[in-house]
Amino acid sequence: MRYMMLIYSQENQSATPDELNEVALAHRAVMDETNRRGIFRAADPLQPTSTATTLRLQDGKVLVTDGPFAETKEQLAGYYILDCQDLDEALE
Repeated sequence: MRYMMLIYSQENQSATPDELNEVALAHRAVMDETNRRGIFRAADPLQPTSTATTLRLQDGKVLVTDGPFAETKEQLAGYYILDCQDLDEALE
């Protein structure tokens, strides 16, 4: 069964190069481990919310708005697709 692991983060311009490197190393560790287990299928980062376009249907008309649907402190930053035997394996 395929599972999607969503990655949330805060869009923060104040992150230091060392902090960004630490995050990159953590993602590399997830990809290496899931590849080793044979369950890795895909992973992609998403663009910043400043590049978002939101579509809504209102009164039968499509409304197009630049930016994310809602202002939040955390944004969806990316995802992993894992092909696991069951939820226990996905959680592991």
